[in-house]
Amino acid sequence: MGVRDRLSNYVYRQLEKRGWVEDIFSNTIRYGGRYVNDENILESSDVYELIQDISNQMMLAEIVVEDLDGNEVRNHPALKIMRNPNNYLTGAEFIKLMTNTYLLQGEVFPVKDGDRLHLAASVYTELDERLIEHYKVNGEEIPSAMIRHVKNIGTNHLKGVGLLELGKNTLEGVMSAEKVLTDKYKKGGLLAFLLQLDAHINPQNAAQSKLIKAILDQLEQIDESHTVKMIPLGKGYKIETLESPIDDQKTLAFLNVYKKDLGKYLGINVETYTALLKSDMEKAMMYLHNKAVKPIMKNFEDHLSLLFFGRDSGLRIRIKINILDFVSYSTKTNIGYNIVRTGITSPDNVAEMLGFPKQNTPETQAIYISNDLTKIGEKNATDDSLKGGDGNGKEKGNEDT
Repeated sequence: MGVRDRLSNYVYRQLEKRGWVEDIFSNTIRYGGRYVNDENILESSDVYELIQDISNQMMLAEIVVEDLDGNEVRNHPALKIMRNPNNYLTGAEFIKLMTNTYLLQGEVFPVKDGDRLHLAASVYTELDERLIEHYKVNGEEIPSAMIRHVKNIGTNHLKGVGLLELGKNTLEGVMSAEKVLTDKYKKGGLLAFLLQLDAHINPQNAAQSKLIKAILDQLEQIDESHTVKMIPLGKGYKIETLESPIDDQKTLAFLNVYKKDLGKYLGINVETYTALLKSDMEKAMMYLHNKAVKPIMKNFEDHLSLLFFGRDSGLRIRIKINILDFVSYSTKTNIGYNIVRTGITSPDNVAEMLGFPKQNTPETQAIYISNDLTKIGEKNATDDSLKGGDGNGKEKGNEDT
């Protein structure tokens, strides 16, 4: 070998070591695993749907202030803060974000700063020797009167548990499997080729490297515009298509089993919930409400009440959900018909439920008892339309003297 060749090979090897020359012989296949974090957890469609169903119920709730007797305290300053907690979130957005954070991380930290309400992030908590909890954000301590630690209690009194921790392994497996399938079909199917050479493959063989690089370039230039590529090969060269290492059926079978498990970490049996959604929307929403939403409401009420009013106040934050928001219009009309017929509430309430304006008259606010709820012999006790009746349940001529 001449001096020029030795020098050329030396320069080539140095460039290769520095990464300036593509080494086609060292290409590797990496499996696309996924690590779950706050940014990508909602990319799983099943997790997103379940989280949304729960937090949307909370988002549609009405927040009120009540006294010890359950009477609603209207126009309380706390209501103004809950409706407009800060300059970047509405009241509905605040409750929804608070719920999502609670479900995913297992704990959330509402902070009351004057007439503003925030959700603190990266909070470090610890108990002192007097069992008083202290809160620090970026090394700065927050007064305990300004902050609450809302926890989805597991077995630790100081830390809640959420989907990111409880279902981490299952969730990473599901998201990795979804990513494998999505990437495969996003690329039009995962294709691989095997180039067979009769000769020994030598990375130092420049002619051989050039040929392989040219073949690789031709294959990479195949697009979906019905392009036909012809790759002429000499004697001893052969290209074969490799079967995809991704078995779609096995991947789908894995997802069918483990995706359902994710709902259990949120307190929901996905199969039961899905079946109810197909057959009866009202029952599905009640199932979700009782299994997942109601405990969250109770926890939020307790902590927000302490945050706003302290331990010794008789006032309480209440979160009220009208479950009729989740049923069909036809169901509402049936309920309204039965309510009017049996007289268990006033027609104004029925009108409001069905979306019509209330009349606000004595007649539409009155409570009526229909004929089919009273005994025939006692009809005159509730019906002043009887002949001879005076409207007080007495017949004329029979008044007490």
